[in-house]
Amino acid sequence: MQLINALTEISQGVDQPIIAIDGPAGSGKTTLANTLSLALSPQMRTTVIHMDGLYPGWDDALGSVLTETLLWLTQSHKEKKALRYSTFNWATSEFDPPHTVESTQLLILEGVGSAQRAIEGQLVSLIWLDLDPLIGFQRVIDRDGQSITTQMKKWLHQQEQHFTTDKTKERCEFILST
Repeated sequence: MQLINALTEISQGVDQPIIAIDGPAGSGKTTLANTLSLALSPQMRTTVIHMDGLYPGWDDALGSVLTETLLWLTQSHKEKKALRYSTFNWATSEFDPPHTVESTQLLILEGVGSAQRAIEGQLVSLIWLDLDPLIGFQRVIDRDGQSITTQMKKWLHQQEQHFTTDKTKERCEFILST
């Protein structure tokens, strides 16, 4: 409850606030984003965008395509524009046709790479969910199945490189352990 109160206070008086929830795969970012959205929605209309829908597949998921998409989404949100974007379909390995999300007051970005330095100036708060990456790996395998084991092993390396280069955890004002 203290986090919700703090985020409510931080967001008050900020036009079009954006919160990012980052951390290793399997740490509970989606659950926290959904919880925060529900808790904050009585005060402001919210939209949650999941990075899993923005990655262009497994390879180079944390590269320039994600950064450009996040720059566009955050700028559009700040300008109170509807968010029109495509989400990646993991079954077909292609982006689905674009869909539109009407402008809301609060945007919550969640997933690995959501709090990257390129959009830090647009964010009202950065939250890090801390978890041993190997525990997160096992949670993801338990949730999504053994068929992604090879890709997830590569992902552990990719996310670690990203976090080290971007210094994501070091820039977050809230660090929660899961």
